[in-house]
Amino acid sequence: MKNLRLKSARAALDMSQQQLAEAVGVSRQTINAIEKGDYNPTIKLCRAICRALGKTLDDLFWEEEEENEETEK
Repeated sequence: MKNLRLKSARAALDMSQQQLAEAVGVSRQTINAIEKGDYNPTIKLCRAICRALGKTLDDLFWEEEEENEETEK
């Protein structure tokens, strides 16, 4: 599933994938893969991304309850 919340938070700070990648110590391709939903980051990387963007884990990575309920139906 695409992570549009991550992409949106990054864009709101006018930060490129490359800039975020450098801030958290990964490649630009890793950030791209996370945003596309092709890569599931470690909790350590999730926390680093949250710190770099000034967001919480809930803001960027945890699915909403309503989203979970919709997929279970």
